[in-house]
Amino acid sequence: MSNILTIKNLEKVYVTDSERLTVLKGLNLNVEEGSKIAVVGESGSGKSTLLNIIGGIDNATSGTVTAGEWEVTSLTEAKMSEYRSNFLGLIFQFHYLLKDFTALENVYMPALIAGLPKKDAIERATQLLNDVGVAERKDHLPSQLSGGERQRVAVARALINDPSLILADEPTGNLDPANAEKIGSLLFSMADKYKKTLILVTHDMKLAANADYQFSIVEGRLK
Repeated sequence: MSNILTIKNLEKVYVTDSERLTVLKGLNLNVEEGSKIAVVGESGSGKSTLLNIIGGIDNATSGTVTAGEWEVTSLTEAKMSEYRSNFLGLIFQFHYLLKDFTALENVYMPALIAGLPKKDAIERATQLLNDVGVAERKDHLPSQLSGGERQRVAVARALINDPSLILADEPTGNLDPANAEKIGSLLFSMADKYKKTLILVTHDMKLAANADYQFSIVEGRLK
């Protein structure tokens, strides 16, 4: 298997007037295509920062991140947008669904933006909503959905553009234990079904146990 993600000597330093905080220091990681990785660690250890740098949401202080053919750490803003749209599926602790759009519209919107014809976008979104178990809720607004249903829609949306890599940051963090377990299982089963590489940040050790590899961030490095 070839590597889909290579991180070399990654460093992230936050500088304020009063202090210099090194969150990631000399961090290295190789991720094989199709593998499922869980990153655990204490709050503030840098888990989300790592995911945000891979996702191009935050900038590294130094080091390189290569995802597929993308040299993430040196992309222009336009190329970064292309990378996120074509290569990544993003799932967060909060669902970030657009409140004035139905579940179906929320899922197919990124495909429309990426240039897929509307008919094809709707067809694919409908299939994904069926796969995640909320097909009958497709015409409901986010406010009419439960927390678990909203996160299912968010999982479907992350898959709409057929990304190579899914980044999930505490995807079950806002859910009760029963729903958290269901969404966690769903995430792994969808990654398997669609043959996606998954990098998951979580404080839930039970969820992390489903991954092929588990890492923790200790003093800025992966252990």
